[in-house]
Amino acid sequence: MNFIDSKLRQVTPEMAVQILKEHGTKVTIEEAKVVLDFMYKIGKLSVDQYVKI
Repeated sequence: MNFIDSKLRQVTPEMAVQILKEHGTKVTIEEAKVVLDFMYKIGKLSVDQYVKI
């Protein structure tokens, strides 16, 4: 259910786990995948709304 091909994504779930860990939040790889999917979806919706596609 990815909006963007995983090959095009810059942030990997492993990177997200590390970044969140540095800020005091512990998540699993699976949870990081869900968070990243959500963030990419929100990002896409925001851009689409801004450009009115």
